[in-house]
Amino acid sequence: MKVIQSLLRHEIDLATALDTWRAFQPDLILVFGPADWLRTLAQPLATHFGHACYLGCTTAGEISAQGVSDGTCVVTALRFESARVQMTSTVLMDMSDSAAAGARLAQQLPAPGLRAVWVLGQGVGINGSAMIAGMTGVLGSGVLIAGGLAGDAAAFKETFVLDGAGVHADRLVGVGLYGQALEVTHGSFGGWAPFGPARKVTRCRGNLLYELDGEAALDVYKRYLGEHAKDLPASGLLFPFAMLGRDRSEVGLIRTILAVDEAQGSLTLAGDIDPDGYLRLMHASTDALVDGAEAAAQAALTKSSGGDPGLALLVSCVGRKLVMGGRVEEEVEAVAEVFHQHAVLAGFYAYGEISPFTGEVTCRLHNQTMTITYVTENTLPA
Repeated sequence: MKVIQSLLRHEIDLATALDTWRAFQPDLILVFGPADWLRTLAQPLATHFGHACYLGCTTAGEISAQGVSDGTCVVTALRFESARVQMTSTVLMDMSDSAAAGARLAQQLPAPGLRAVWVLGQGVGINGSAMIAGMTGVLGSGVLIAGGLAGDAAAFKETFVLDGAGVHADRLVGVGLYGQALEVTHGSFGGWAPFGPARKVTRCRGNLLYELDGEAALDVYKRYLGEHAKDLPASGLLFPFAMLGRDRSEVGLIRTILAVDEAQGSLTLAGDIDPDGYLRLMHASTDALVDGAEAAAQAALTKSSGGDPGLALLVSCVGRKLVMGGRVEEEVEAVAEVFHQHAVLAGFYAYGEISPFTGEVTCRLHNQTMTITYVTENTLPA
């Protein structure tokens, strides 16, 4: 497996990059950047790389081997020795279609030899956990699912994904990874700490939260946020919810606020809520988030058999980026130090992270988490 990467800052960079990619003859191309860059690349990719699989999405920040950037385009190309890839794409009609769309996406991937699926979804009109449930219902628990939900620089208005047919605001796209030589490992970690009491979910539907302890959820949330409430929903990225079980025990999942409804007093979360569970607010420090990113990298690398250098796909939450501010580079630097020469880093800041828990196989929707998918290819034994 070989990996090359281009960081495009200006359109003039594209001609040189296209020559490099053509000479490389990639099997898979991943594109992360603003919508304008995705539109600029759509036609050249279709013209010159119709033989390859390519996909991408808009972001709330790009991650490359050079660190974190905004308004750039990170293009990472992979060429495999024996592994195979296959694209999958489907329209997402609306949020209620999330589970069915996930199932449709998975049904396009032949089962024999499928090792993993890396999926990208639009990020503002989707129930991410329902999408994952739809995919898992088709693929089963033995196929690793990872990826993320697109961003739009924390505007929460419109996100886009790229596939072979162009750039879309209403799509889920993915790539199936096949082959015995392929090795895909993962790690995820947050670094957030809870504060305040656990609040009982007393009314919700899917990912819509209406009441906590019998009171309008938005009223409860605003009371805790204080002066930060005026900046909702963006300020919600700084104060996510920890999901707790019915006995108030930690379940390891965090939920970000995507939208608020003043008229109904409700909150839209990025994934489903346990109607019989509890929620508790969280906050974080930069040091804790950097430590979490390092732990995720160590988990992904430790589970690898140590074959040839590969690709580390990083999907980190935009909320982490906002908390860290000018120190956001530190979490990517911490990951780079763990992998050292073992991987090229690529990825983006997202509105939802898709990965199993560290040490598990079943996929989950995460928020406020650094997730890492490490892809390598080992030579098959004679």
